[in-house]
Amino acid sequence: MSRLEAKKPPLFISEPLTKDTVSQSLSLLNGILKSCYGPAGRLKQLHNGVGGYVCTTSQSSAIFCRLSVSHPVLRVLTASVQNHISRFSDCGLFTAILCCSMIENFKSLNVAPCTVIKISKHLLSLCMDYLKSEACGCRVSVDFSSLETLLCLVRSVLRSKPACMLNKPEVDHLTALILKAFLFTVPCHVETNAVLGKCVMVPVKGRRVVDSTVLPGLLIETPEIQLAKPLTVKRSCSNMIKMALFCVSMSGDFFSPEEGTITVHHGTSLEKSELNRLLNVGKQLVNDEVGLVVCQKVIHPSLKQYLEENHVMAVDRAGLSLMEPLGRMTGSKPIASIDLLSPSCYGSLKDVRIKSFASKRFVHLIPNDTVVFSLILCNRNETAWDELKRACETAEHVLQLTIKEPLALLGGGCTETHLASYIRHKSCSLPTSSFKDLDCSRTQYQLVADGFCRSLESVACSLNHDDGEILTDVVYGHCWFVPSGFSSVSNWSDLVSKCGCGFNGNTENLNWRLLQAQFGSPIVQGCPKEPSGKVADFLTLDCFAAKCSGLQVALETANLILDLSYVIEDQN
Repeated sequence: MSRLEAKKPPLFISEPLTKDTVSQSLSLLNGILKSCYGPAGRLKQLHNGVGGYVCTTSQSSAIFCRLSVSHPVLRVLTASVQNHISRFSDCGLFTAILCCSMIENFKSLNVAPCTVIKISKHLLSLCMDYLKSEACGCRVSVDFSSLETLLCLVRSVLRSKPACMLNKPEVDHLTALILKAFLFTVPCHVETNAVLGKCVMVPVKGRRVVDSTVLPGLLIETPEIQLAKPLTVKRSCSNMIKMALFCVSMSGDFFSPEEGTITVHHGTSLEKSELNRLLNVGKQLVNDEVGLVVCQKVIHPSLKQYLEENHVMAVDRAGLSLMEPLGRMTGSKPIASIDLLSPSCYGSLKDVRIKSFASKRFVHLIPNDTVVFSLILCNRNETAWDELKRACETAEHVLQLTIKEPLALLGGGCTETHLASYIRHKSCSLPTSSFKDLDCSRTQYQLVADGFCRSLESVACSLNHDDGEILTDVVYGHCWFVPSGFSSVSNWSDLVSKCGCGFNGNTENLNWRLLQAQFGSPIVQGCPKEPSGKVADFLTLDCFAAKCSGLQVALETANLILDLSYVIEDQN
């Protein structure tokens, strides 16, 4: 008889944020994330305790899905950030660093959490109203009739991923390719329910990045195909290639037990019977003038041979990921049973060709209407390719979000410092009635506002990894980075040429000061001005939708964690 262990009572942890273990874990997590941030971010190697695959990255999407956190408070934070990443792909590190900084700054204030939460929500509403107003000085309109701003958006995403190991010509080449592929997926004729096309990334590892290219249609890898053999594919009377798409195995496997029992007569061969079924399907496909058969799984060698003898090309092992774009591109309906073959399921193609890249061979399916494109993505090794794939997917998602809301925010820390300058100005000019509505004093409001601004500025500071000084100007509220090795009494105008986003130069007296996240007490300043002039060709830009969401998620998550009174853990 086994021993029965008495059930343990749950563990109650009151005021979890006051515990040293939580504060230390939060500070450690914040430090790890800050060290990854921006184009000069340090790489992280992530792997489990028993070995296995090692991921080298600085991207939030890769870090958070592999980072194991044990404390419930940190789990709340990481879950919120992961949810943001799943919806927007971009600004994951921004969200997490800002959330950690807000928790650290707000809990150090001698203000009740409920008051902090009310005031911070008001500050967030000020930020969101400002960001969505025409008077916003850190916002850029995106004109889809001009490529400059779109190129800046894509380039900013790629430059912020150091593990991709890209030099400037490679960044420029990929930026143009990603934008080209995206613009191809935008329908020419806008309808009420317009749907974007699809770009499928095809991996080619061990080749130069500049060998990457974009092709219309889809590429399916077929290692067994012979390049020297002439390609003869049957065409219909309209000179199109009719195509059948199967999502069921055509390997001739026996029935699975889940499908029930079958009765077999004496002397009947199951293998022969199943092969005859497949060959009957092949005869029907030939009679229906099908020129191409694509199967998600495996096609029986005898069926393949029969189809090829009748000039029907057979491609198997296409994989689940290609089923949706294949159906969309050709108009085919995936056939789920070989016994239910209907001509209405067939699609059509303009042409089929054989392509070779490096040591790989592909069947290139060219559609009548190019709504699906293939981005052949090359990089030197598997680690760099994996990171580049994530970066390209993020850039594509950023463009999709931008077409819905054609706006961008200034990058390089400038939006954060500009917003901090704006909030400092607004918090000093609020009427007394606002404090009554929030049920707080002016002093409490100023304390929380300063903590809010310091949190924003700490995100901008995280972009600097070389111990140089970080400045902000009191005219535009932008962020400026001073190279390391210069003292704080230097003449700043001799050391800086462009602000973080690249919009402003040091051509005028901007009255720089050291950034508040590191030094000094708050300085009362005027409302930051909107930069004047044409948008530069090499701006650093951030996705408007992703950054606005990140700001909201960071504050709401910080408030949720600040409001925690108890953590109850089951000990069984």
